[in-house]
Amino acid sequence: MPANRSPRSTLVRRGMAAVAALPLLTLAACGYGSKSADTSANQKVAAGAKKIDGLDSVKIGYFGNLTHGTALVAREQGIFQKELGATKADYATFNAGPSEIEALNSGSIDIGWIGPSPAINGYTKSNGKSLKIIGGSASGGVKLVVNPKKIKSLKDVKGKKIATPQLGNTQDVAFLNWIADQGWKVDAQSGKGDVTVVRSDNKVTPDAFKAGSIDGAWVPEPTASKLVAEGGRTILDESTLWPGKKFVITNIIVRQSFLKQHPKAVEAVLKAAVGANKWINANPDKAKAAANKQLEADSGKALPANVLDPAWKSIQFTDDPLASTLNTEAQHAVKAGLLDKPDLKGIYDLTLLNKVLKAEGESTVDAAGLGTS
Repeated sequence: MPANRSPRSTLVRRGMAAVAALPLLTLAACGYGSKSADTSANQKVAAGAKKIDGLDSVKIGYFGNLTHGTALVAREQGIFQKELGATKADYATFNAGPSEIEALNSGSIDIGWIGPSPAINGYTKSNGKSLKIIGGSASGGVKLVVNPKKIKSLKDVKGKKIATPQLGNTQDVAFLNWIADQGWKVDAQSGKGDVTVVRSDNKVTPDAFKAGSIDGAWVPEPTASKLVAEGGRTILDESTLWPGKKFVITNIIVRQSFLKQHPKAVEAVLKAAVGANKWINANPDKAKAAANKQLEADSGKALPANVLDPAWKSIQFTDDPLASTLNTEAQHAVKAGLLDKPDLKGIYDLTLLNKVLKAEGESTVDAAGLGTS
């Protein structure tokens, strides 16, 4: 052990390494490499289309969350395929950030939609060599939903069992930071303290809530609205904690070697993302239906209206990566003891995104000092 490494730092590193490894032991459950059939006529390659960069395919990853709505809509509407021409758009769906980062590192996917915490972890653990954030996708869509019989106000959260999706994930870090801001103490690794933090997969959290084994959850959409449908009450929307009510919930990342070797393919995917966001914001009802249709194709089950409608309304789809909020989220992870102070300089490369935005007549975005020089 290096002389300047503290026992706590080593423990945190080991704990985070263990967390990162867990999803890799259950890749099938996490949807690693899983694909659903593209039955829509929108997925067909246009006559006369040519391959981009000579590639047979581009492999795109995303989660089955509404906060990944850009990818859901771009897939269902055939926007990815349209921009990629005769280069096939292949897809993989995930439930956990670490498994998507592993897929990116191994070459199982080339580009992915992912939350800020796994992007930060993937970048820092590789000493800045594995990935780049190349665009934004969504803001908001995260809520603290509680059992109204047990929790009447925010102060009542103390002493209760509250679920987050995973140790060290984006919502887990946000909740731990909020707890600290209340002056309460919780051990980040064990989740024990003035509040009991229960790490629970989003797929099982609604059942745990219904069974009474948890008193609430700090979760993304559509899980938050599923809890409300089970009788829960939204007691806090995370967006209210951020300046302008905006914070990054989903980014677009790419493997650095793929970006270097195939910039035209990356640009095509970014053009699809910008086009999808523009269509989503101009046609919210149609976009909501398209996202739900893709969720059904991926999981076999569509969301009911009482879950889909409120969930969709709480998410803002944006090309801006909201870089300053990513840096703040990293500081929250450091404060919680889940991350050593990271050097995030260079985590963003927004060159191609800004090229696409300029061509579309849209305003360019910046990396808040964390871009590639």
